[in-house]
Amino acid sequence: MMESPFKSKNGLERIAKAAGYSLAGLKAAYKNEAAIRQETWLMLVLIPLAFYLGQTNIERILLIGVTVLVFIVELLNSAVEAAVDHTSIDHHALAARAKDIGSAAVMVAIILFLLVWALILI
Repeated sequence: MMESPFKSKNGLERIAKAAGYSLAGLKAAYKNEAAIRQETWLMLVLIPLAFYLGQTNIERILLIGVTVLVFIVELLNSAVEAAVDHTSIDHHALAARAKDIGSAAVMVAIILFLLVWALILI
């Protein structure tokens, strides 16, 4: 099996390139995905609020962690949707299943988010 010629071998070069690709991914997600834009703005409000509302460091970590988790899962869901749409925009049962499973992952993350925030704040 041949390695990709685009993969860098040098540790620092690899880290710099990976950071660049990650930033490009965040920019693309923000530009093209409404859910990412909404969750970005919610994080900008909720993370500082978590520092204020959390009474212990553990509570703050939990509030921030589940907030960021929703964002991470949404990024992965958006990546799945983009990959599926790139493959074909025609309806296919497996493509629909992949998108639905990605959406379900976001829903589970949001339910966990709501549960953690409710249990800590109530």
